[in-house]
Order: sequence, then C-alpha cells, then structure tokens
Amino acid sequence: MPAAVLISGGGTNLQAFIDAVGDGSLALDLRVVLSNEAGAFGLDRARRAGIETRVIEHRGFPSREAFDTALVETLETFQPGLIILAGFMRILTPVFIDAFVGRIMNIHPSLLPKYPGLHTHQRAIDAGDAWAGSTVHFATAELDGGPRIIQGRIPVLTADSAESLAARVLAVEHRIYPEAARLFAAGRLVYRDGRAWLDGNVLDEPLQYC
Repeated sequence: MPAAVLISGGGTNLQAFIDAVGDGSLALDLRVVLSNEAGAFGLDRARRAGIETRVIEHRGFPSREAFDTALVETLETFQPGLIILAGFMRILTPVFIDAFVGRIMNIHPSLLPKYPGLHTHQRAIDAGDAWAGSTVHFATAELDGGPRIIQGRIPVLTADSAESLAARVLAVEHRIYPEAARLFAAGRLVYRDGRAWLDGNVLDEPLQYC
C-alpha cells in the first residue's frame, strides 16, 4: 500500500515505520515524507532510507486552509492509500481531512479520550493516574477525537517525571503505530460510517498492548 508520512520534528515514529518496512514486517510503500519544518531531522532519516521528501512551510500561507490545500495538492501526486501523522504539529482542517477521509492515522501520547491536546504526561502524573500510554486513531476533524484503533499502556512510576514518562511511552508508540498500519494495509482495518472496523466488526474499544 502506498503511504505518506507527515512530520515536524525528529521522526522517531517515522524511523519505526522505516525499520518495519525494511525488515519485511510491514507491507507499505513509503512514497514520501513531508514536513512543515525544513530543519526537521526526520527528513534526514527519510533521505537516508531513499524516500522522497517534500517541505511545505506553513508560515508562508495566509490561513490553515490555504496550507492544507497545498498539502493535499502535493500528497495527491503520490496517491497515498494511507497517510501517517507522525509528530505533525499542525491542526488539520476539513480541507485536508475530507480529501483523505478514512485514510489518515494519528498517534497521540495519552490513553484517549483522556488528555487530548498538549502536556499529556504531566497531566497524567498530576491526576495520580496508575497508567499512561499512547493511542493510535483515525484522524477526523475533531482534535484527537477520531475512532481509536490501538492503545499501548505502561504503569506510571512513583519516580516518573513528565520527561521519563514520555520516553517510556515513546518506546511503546514505536510498537503500536506500525501494528495499526499493518492491519490497515492488510485490509483488516477500515474506517466506515465514522467508526473503526476490524475484521468486519465495529471496534468499540481499542486493541490493547501492554
């Protein structure tokens, strides 16, 4: 399945996809890595792997919609069957979502629906949560609100800081995100009627990885 990966920074989740494709465990054709930041280290990761790159800097556009239009026009030339948001730090408008509805995945560093938005790890610590983690979901126009696919959970340790918790959650992300893409590429996972379906059944609760 042809795929595009959108990044803004270091691209560690991108690297997890590159590694999974490289070892044959993930049947994706990573056709392009696109970033809104020209200096994103993830672009170097892509180039080293022989993947085409594109940079569209959001600062040069008068509105989010204009930026998203440029994203859509560029990505459509690669005909992606799946778009992977891997640390893409932009809120996408319906201009983008509607163009690729049902083909966009995102990963968010919390056990959604808890803690959409930012500072998720500190919020989990402040709330005294026993568990933290990350969620892969289909992206919709609702911020961090699309149908959940898979979650990875880890215990919150007494000594955890936001930084230490974030590092351990990131390691889980590198496992669950390629797995969600694997299910999608195999045709087992689909987005239909605003919901996630796995093997023909509605996925009311996300798959769990611990």
